[in-house]
Amino acid sequence: MDATVLIVPGLRDHVAQHWQTLLAPQLPRVVAVPPMGREDLDCSARVAAIERAAQQVQGPLVIVAHSGGCIMVAHWARQTKRTVRGALLATPPDFDTAMPEGYPSLAALRDGGWLPMPRQTLPFPSIVAASRNDPLGSYLRVSALARDWGSQLVDLGEVGHLNPASGFGPWPLAHAFIEQLAQPDPVRG
Repeated sequence: MDATVLIVPGLRDHVAQHWQTLLAPQLPRVVAVPPMGREDLDCSARVAAIERAAQQVQGPLVIVAHSGGCIMVAHWARQTKRTVRGALLATPPDFDTAMPEGYPSLAALRDGGWLPMPRQTLPFPSIVAASRNDPLGSYLRVSALARDWGSQLVDLGEVGHLNPASGFGPWPLAHAFIEQLAQPDPVRG
């Protein structure tokens, strides 16, 4: 694989047993956007962090985002000029609906610049990996988001939010999705 993978975490701090953390050392070329937690919800700062990280990469780029990181990537995609070969968007949340206790409120998300959620077609191929029992986004709502983004929708079944709280550490299926997205497009290169 000739692409570099850019890992974009969600609204979390460093989590040693998170599948993205475990995935990174298994990849030949990887750059990670540093986790920024849930306290400072400035979406523009997170988008700027993605841009800085993406511009470090020479050559083909594949993005691997989880949760709120998927929404960050959608915001970033509206303004970047960086070519992206593809993006794996795993269990994006539905920020248009109130989150469970312990997650940012709609008002906090609005004040942080997250809302309205971007719904424009992404300028690169993408896969949305959706859960049937994600507490942060119903399958129906995430399916609509995938359709709006022009993404291939993959039904993961009942995997919760695909995080350690849902029983995930390692997520081997990520490798297959990355390989699929890393393939050069004969038209775009």
